[in-house]
Amino acid sequence: MTKPPRFVVCVRNRGYAASLEVRKIYKRLMDAKASRLGLMRVVDESGDDYLYPVDFFVPLRLPQAAVRALRRRRT
Repeated sequence: MTKPPRFVVCVRNRGYAASLEVRKIYKRLMDAKASRLGLMRVVDESGDDYLYPVDFFVPLRLPQAAVRALRRRRT
């Protein structure tokens, strides 16, 4: 079983313009309960994690070098 992507790109933000920027990469946190409800836990512009509709995002599979760079940028 492969691990789900740790990063997603926002493709819509209706109702959440202050929290999400379209075309921006966000870190995804695994939350099985949220997934069953059609939601995704994402670290948004506030720096905290919140639940958003899963269809607001597209998963990204990035090379390890990109993952390391994004981790450094966000911490």
